[in-house]
Amino acid sequence: MKVTVDFEECLKDSPRFRAALEEVEGDVAELELKLDKLVKLCIVMIDTGKAFCAANKQFVNGIRDLAQYSSKDTVVETSLTKFSESLQEMINFHTILFDQTQRSIKAQLQTFVKEDLRKFKDAKKQFEKVSEEKESALVKNAQVQRNKQHEVEEASSILTATRKCFRHIALDYVLQINVLQSKRRSEILKSMLSFMYAHLAFFHQGYDLFSELGPYMKDLGAQLDRLVVDAAKEKRDMEQKHSTIQQKDFSSDDTKLEYNVDAANGIVMEGYLFKRASNAFKTWNRRWFSIQNNQLVYQKKFKDTPTVVVEDLRLCTVKHCEDVERRFCFEVVSPTKSCMLQADSEKLRQAWIKAVQTSIATAYREKGEESEKLDKKSSPSTGSLESGNESKEKLLKGESALQRVQGIPGNASCCDCGLPDPRWASINLGITLCIECSGIHRSLGVHFSKVRSLTLDTWEPELLKLMCELGNDVINRVYEAKIEKMGIKKPQPGQRQEKEAYIKAKYVERKFVDKDSASSSPPEEGKRAPCQSREEKGLSTSKPVLEDHVGTSVQSLGADPFFKSNDSGIQQCADDVREGLSSVVSANSLYEPEGERRDSSVFLEFKHLHPGLQLYRASYEKRLPDMAEALAHGADVNWANPEENKATPLIQAVLGGSLVTCEFLLQNGANVNQRDAKGRGPLHHATVLGHTGQVCLFLKRGANQHATDEEGNDPLSIAVEAANADIVTLLRLARMNEEMRESEGLYGQPGDETYQDIFRDFSQMASNNPEKLNRFQQDSQKF
Repeated sequence: MKVTVDFEECLKDSPRFRAALEEVEGDVAELELKLDKLVKLCIVMIDTGKAFCAANKQFVNGIRDLAQYSSKDTVVETSLTKFSESLQEMINFHTILFDQTQRSIKAQLQTFVKEDLRKFKDAKKQFEKVSEEKESALVKNAQVQRNKQHEVEEASSILTATRKCFRHIALDYVLQINVLQSKRRSEILKSMLSFMYAHLAFFHQGYDLFSELGPYMKDLGAQLDRLVVDAAKEKRDMEQKHSTIQQKDFSSDDTKLEYNVDAANGIVMEGYLFKRASNAFKTWNRRWFSIQNNQLVYQKKFKDTPTVVVEDLRLCTVKHCEDVERRFCFEVVSPTKSCMLQADSEKLRQAWIKAVQTSIATAYREKGEESEKLDKKSSPSTGSLESGNESKEKLLKGESALQRVQGIPGNASCCDCGLPDPRWASINLGITLCIECSGIHRSLGVHFSKVRSLTLDTWEPELLKLMCELGNDVINRVYEAKIEKMGIKKPQPGQRQEKEAYIKAKYVERKFVDKDSASSSPPEEGKRAPCQSREEKGLSTSKPVLEDHVGTSVQSLGADPFFKSNDSGIQQCADDVREGLSSVVSANSLYEPEGERRDSSVFLEFKHLHPGLQLYRASYEKRLPDMAEALAHGADVNWANPEENKATPLIQAVLGGSLVTCEFLLQNGANVNQRDAKGRGPLHHATVLGHTGQVCLFLKRGANQHATDEEGNDPLSIAVEAANADIVTLLRLARMNEEMRESEGLYGQPGDETYQDIFRDFSQMASNNPEKLNRFQQDSQKF
């Protein structure tokens, strides 16, 4: 270690020592200035670097936004996403570099300045102080007179003590100087070397990153060259087309208008027409008209929902109109209204009139062909979805939800990508999913798919039966009906983006649904009729029943001594139910003998007319595949039939007596409180018919038991009058639980545990042992 100031000279306190001290102190002061300046410059550089990183990050976010905007262009989206990820990595590397700079330069040198230089300054102050004391003691010792012995001894003692202290502090000061002079080199070099290593690591990381990106950039460059060539070719083609079109004669452009009844998009003809309003001012407005799907429609803007002028062209006529002031007018007349239209020229008017007339003839021909096909169809089967699963229920008893659901055909692999052993399910669709597809289904929203775990969640018995009634094969026959015709392949496991696009197209846009077909699940032999006899259900054959899970019948209700004809409208309520059932099923009446009921194929023709009617009829017949198909075709789950007391599909499911059908409709958004024209909701109908399992289900789903029908009867009064002990128990428990929650302020909470246990027991019994709820006759005597 090189000694800057000599210790021997320190003891002598010679002029050389003082000169050396002066030189060292000046050097240290200059070093402090340089280090302070370097630290301040480092702080500015770090702050500027962080601002650069922040601005660079915003720039990368802009690239990501541009990539998302270009989602329809795979090449642009992929390249921009890859570049943004690489640039983000460089930002991370920059951030690491600035953090290392802060530790190596700013923190390390600041520590050296604040600690080591501060110690040097403190030692300097002590040295200067003791030097002054020593000089003062020397002067005082020199001035003492020899005859004053006492003063001479005192001055000598002070001088000796002062010299001793001076030597000690001076040696410490010299030691501090020499240590500082040596340490300054190591501290400066150490901080700078650390800073340079940080740069080395930064550039190595950047080099490695772009070395990996290099092959992709090279391929993209080659692809870009091809794109430039293609763009130049397209430009030449467009210029040629532009030149060709520009040379055409547009004076007779209206003669080029043609119609095509076999157009692939279903639009026979379209174009602008003026339409006379039906208001008092008879104003004329220009609208975009089109003939499609045997209808005449128009819209103001492209995104507007088309307004239907004529719902069925078979019911209208078209004629010239010469009794108005405007030229080129024609009128489309239907049984309910007429529409005055104006073309831009006589030739356009003739073209529109001919297109409407041709469309009318085509509509008649198509409807006639459909009728012939319906006549040739076999009658629907007399089986039932639920009865076919009785043996399955016995076989699967005691097994877990995963085993039961995966045991359904097609459910052993994911419905959308085919990955084996799926552990998730969409309960409103009735399908099984892998974990990746389940996440995509969740992003669609619960109005499209409700996802639940087969292993982690609790499964209600009615929901588990619903899953066993449908399955991947059934749903895919509906939602993937046209996938082979369209030449589309299902995504493979691991293809996240392809899965998202495919699932959205399948369930949200419903691109693969065959909307031209009547049904994806034609009738099969062996299915039961809408209502079974007790012999078919393995019960007593004394009376016909109305539902699968509860043994109470309308006939037994009417014959019961608790149902008297003069009792406050209850008998009339039961009679109305009979009348409603009779009108709903037409000749297929519940009260006719089995052999006299007409074939239920009469219901199938409604599938061709309206998805709502298909859902409505299938809900009564317990045909879950047909119900799923109707929903896929756009049926409103809460559609009300104006010809049958505004009854809904959920009310039809009650009348049909199927607990699983009710659960399917509720899971797909059916309103549990929607009432018919007589003010009766599903809970009213289930109570009148004695369907205990359905009453339990509706109460669990939030049915309003305080609602009254047009005669003022609520479900509880109906159940009391009918002496149905099970339903009265459920209704009173639900009412007590509701009152308790309101009194305790527990709004939105499930309620008392005893209440939940009782309802859970009823649900289990209704789903797995419905015969145990057939206690109406026994309990009516005790009630």
